[in-house]
Amino acid sequence: MHTFLIFFQSGLGGLAQLLPIVLIIGVFYVLLIRPQQKRQRQLQETIASLKIGDRVVTTGGIIGVITTVRDTSFLIRSADKSILEIARSAVAGIDEESKQAS
Repeated sequence: MHTFLIFFQSGLGGLAQLLPIVLIIGVFYVLLIRPQQKRQRQLQETIASLKIGDRVVTTGGIIGVITTVRDTSFLIRSADKSILEIARSAVAGIDEESKQAS
């Protein structure tokens, strides 16, 4: 019985040392990882719903209007005669400034 109590007490000591680490991981998940996953999911939905005429911003900072939608890319017009082909993954979002100006 005495050895069981010693084992039980040492087990709780190990658990008490592990508890702060588990709490830190939980806080990181709730405050950082989960919101990032939500933003990524929203961006994927936005990219899937893009159509001709939408004004987008790329991860490189290029702003343009979609002229052609392809399976894995978009053709965008970034200036009067400048047509660029960008990958779907290069879209950072929709240009909100042009919507507010309209």
